[in-house]
Amino acid sequence: MGLLENFSSGLFIIQTVIFLILLFVLRKFAWKPIMDAVNEREVTIVDSLNQAKLAKQEVQNLKAENEVIIREAKVERDNILKEAREIKDRIVGEAKDIAKAEGDKMIEQARQSIQAEKSAAMSEIKNQIGVLSVTIAESILKQKLDNDSAQNALVENILNKSNLN
Repeated sequence: MGLLENFSSGLFIIQTVIFLILLFVLRKFAWKPIMDAVNEREVTIVDSLNQAKLAKQEVQNLKAENEVIIREAKVERDNILKEAREIKDRIVGEAKDIAKAEGDKMIEQARQSIQAEKSAAMSEIKNQIGVLSVTIAESILKQKLDNDSAQNALVENILNKSNLN
């Protein structure tokens, strides 16, 4: 067993030396590139996370700006609708006022026309009554004044009435 122990301990020492040489070679040639790649990957991941946070923040800012724009647009729309209603109401009111004024003017013209026609009719009736009255009076006087005594009585009656007044 002595030899096996020596061989085993020698093998252990050789394996340890080979392991240390392997570690040294790996450290010298592979460890630095692996660590650089890992560090570079970590930096890339951190940059990507930061860009994602910035993008997320930018999206939130855009959403907030969109909400503000939408609110402003709604306010502007409401103002335009309100102004349109006011203009409509004003135009309708003005049209009603104009129509009322025109209607009143037409009614007044009709009244004046009716009054003028009424006056003309009354004047015509008065003229016809006057002509008719003169004709009737003439006819009555002719009948009553056929003789001289009736004429003298009429003249005396008129003179007496005019002296009394």
